[in-house]
Amino acid sequence: MKNEIVLKELSTSELKERLDNEKQLYLKLKMNHAVSPLENPNKLKNSRKNIARCLTELRLRELAENK
Repeated sequence: MKNEIVLKELSTSELKERLDNEKQLYLKLKMNHAVSPLENPNKLKNSRKNIARCLTELRLRELAENK
């Protein structure tokens, strides 16, 4: 819930930058998990959810812009 509020306050360019960072983090976590199990595998799930939140916010802004 708190993360959702923060995303709405970011500008579009900042949001895209954050999305790129989250994707890079997810790939690193995924590779590390393939080599040796992560201490907390829920980090993968949280990272995927953060990516989805960013994409959702970008889509909402795109739809609002088109109206």
